[in-house]
Amino acid sequence: MSEKNSADIKTLITSNIRKYSMFIMLALIMIIFIPLTNGTNWSERNITNIFFQYSYVLILAVGMVMVIIVQGIDLSVGSVCAFVGALSAMIYNRGAGTFVTLISALLMGAAVGAYQGAWVAYGKIPSFIVTLSGMQLFRGLTYLVTKVTPIGFHDDGYSLLATGTVDEVMKLQKIGPYYPVSLVVAIILLAIFYLSEFFSRKKRIINEFEVSALPFFITKLVLVSFLILGLADRFARYRGLPFVALILGLTIFVFHFILNNTVLGRYIYAVGGNPRSAKLSGINSELVTFIVFVFMGVMTGLAAVVSTGYMNSALPQAGNLFELDAIAACYIGGVSAGGGIGSVVGVIVGGFVMSSINNGMVLMNLGTHYQYVVRALILLFAVFFDVYTRKKAGLG
Repeated sequence: MSEKNSADIKTLITSNIRKYSMFIMLALIMIIFIPLTNGTNWSERNITNIFFQYSYVLILAVGMVMVIIVQGIDLSVGSVCAFVGALSAMIYNRGAGTFVTLISALLMGAAVGAYQGAWVAYGKIPSFIVTLSGMQLFRGLTYLVTKVTPIGFHDDGYSLLATGTVDEVMKLQKIGPYYPVSLVVAIILLAIFYLSEFFSRKKRIINEFEVSALPFFITKLVLVSFLILGLADRFARYRGLPFVALILGLTIFVFHFILNNTVLGRYIYAVGGNPRSAKLSGINSELVTFIVFVFMGVMTGLAAVVSTGYMNSALPQAGNLFELDAIAACYIGGVSAGGGIGSVVGVIVGGFVMSSINNGMVLMNLGTHYQYVVRALILLFAVFFDVYTRKKAGLG
């Protein structure tokens, strides 16, 4: 191999390491924990339980990625989850069905996002301050609403979205060792994902935008395929497709499409990359920032229903450190601390990394204090890696 070819390969790897390092990290974590947990971390039951227990991280990360891309932050998501969860529990207990309760939670989350987004976008107050205020405001309102007392449910309908499976509700039987729904849905999702990725890549090439090198693009498709099919296999062997996994899959598709295939998505990246230039180009950066915070509120409302349903009660202290997990998932998933860079698929993998580490430490019976230390160090390393790669690429 010539010196020039070696240099080209090195440049290719360096320019793409930010995008694909999280996939490698996830695979290594799963492999490392297999002997440490005697294989329990990869069992069908445990993989399904990870989704039940940590799905709120993935949902919040989908909203948080857009906030960080526009150079913002949301520290209030944990308190808002507790507040919306308490109100939605009250709505459900007054006779509203699961669907009405879910829509109500999404609307309440959107209202909170609009409130905070207005202060950030039009009040020109830093998002750190606005959401720090929101963290305390909505925690206090949660205590007032619940009177510092857990709110239970009159039946199991509320928790269905968080802990139920499609196969069980449809009363489907196993076909051999598998429940069928998750495998069918996985194939459909992969087909949609492939079409979306190829269409997006072709469009970017036509418009003369930068795209990933073809080997790395194919590698990403292969890794995502292994991830989705691996999860589908685990679900199919245990209880079938969890409702929360189906909801998460639809959420990922919608926001991945928005960021990569719409004018709004391009505006979000433009505002995050260089707010002043975006403004001079005629982009209404205030409106874009406002919309992003509304999206974050909607995702927080959805996470509130899922986390409250998993606990099967609305707890006044719910949502503690949710923001840390969501932010860590974003940074591990390749979102830049400087804004303008990030993807939904990346933060989902980052969320899986955080969830796998948390779950592995629990299976190893590590104390909570050790878990806090590990999570803090992972977050610090993720931000350091972002700063380091930006400097190497001449971006910072």
